[in-house]
Amino acid sequence: MVYERPNYMGYQYFLKRGEYPDYQRWMGFNDCVRSCRMIPEHQGSYRIRIYERPEFGGQMMEFVDDCPSLFERFHYNDVHSCNVMDGYWLFFEHPNYRGRQYFLRPGEYRRYSDWGSMSSRIGSFRRITDFN
Repeated sequence: MVYERPNYMGYQYFLKRGEYPDYQRWMGFNDCVRSCRMIPEHQGSYRIRIYERPEFGGQMMEFVDDCPSLFERFHYNDVHSCNVMDGYWLFFEHPNYRGRQYFLRPGEYRRYSDWGSMSSRIGSFRRITDFN
């Protein structure tokens, strides 16, 4: 995972193993990389709970698989909190895994700012399963 700002802040990009001769190859908004982290390979199940309100309030939905369009499936696209119970996940700002990316590892995210977003809008999300 690479980040445009120090201390894992700013735009985030999940990069699979390979060569990236320029930032446009990873769909970057600019060519600035100031921090990065390795994502450990996960063996096992994947499970995430998303909530319509901060602090795990409101309606909850649990997922074990990818969701290419939150709005098409559930007619809303705001996620205010979540609990990653198993595996590593990526939230995307737009449907079909496009737009800003947000890396989530196991743990509680009580509000969208906890995963680095400035908005509760999530268009899609998927498990990180492909490390090559």
